[in-house]
Amino acid sequence: MLRVLHRRERAHFSKSARSRAPGAVSLLRDEQGAALLEFAIALPLLVVFVVGIFDFSGAFNQKQKIEQAAQEGAIVAGAQPMSDIQSGTANPASLQPVVTAVFNSLASSRVLPNGGASCAAPTAAAPTPPGLTWTYTISGCSSAYALDNLVITINRGCLCASGPVCTAGPCGGPPAAVNTMVTVTYPYHWRFNSVIQLLMPGASYAATTQLTESATVHNQM
Repeated sequence: MLRVLHRRERAHFSKSARSRAPGAVSLLRDEQGAALLEFAIALPLLVVFVVGIFDFSGAFNQKQKIEQAAQEGAIVAGAQPMSDIQSGTANPASLQPVVTAVFNSLASSRVLPNGGASCAAPTAAAPTPPGLTWTYTISGCSSAYALDNLVITINRGCLCASGPVCTAGPCGGPPAAVNTMVTVTYPYHWRFNSVIQLLMPGASYAATTQLTESATVHNQM
């Protein structure tokens, strides 16, 4: 009699376990589906966040390298003679070392693609008298972006009456120190523009920013 009751209890337990099994499997599948849905929603946000950090750090790094190039160019420019500096001179010989210093700094820091090997020779724009500002444009540095130009502006007649603010105005007023100001401009191409479309298809913004940095030193000669 006891054996019969034991067999009946085991049969009842196995039937109830089998009846609960499909419900447990369905619940497990629902949890897995919810996890996949949450991951699919969070993945674009994660990608945008990671690429944004990488992109903005790259822009800041390039900005620092351009600032360093401007400083190196200004140091070289301040030590150059002023004997050939005239408004009518298209390309003074004393400014060639300045352009070379800026170019070499950007090439060695890999701001210029391929170490600047594909860059064209710089073209100079003479200042309008009585100005003493020359602008050098170097193109062809990037095969991917044909319109990218490295622009180096050298002002040999920068007047500083007080503080770091310099102007190219005529003499007058309080005593002013004549300085040289070197300004370097080069574009940065954002990668964030293509990634943001994962969240907002069709969204876009200016994918290129012109980074400009300047440095000023006192003329020594």
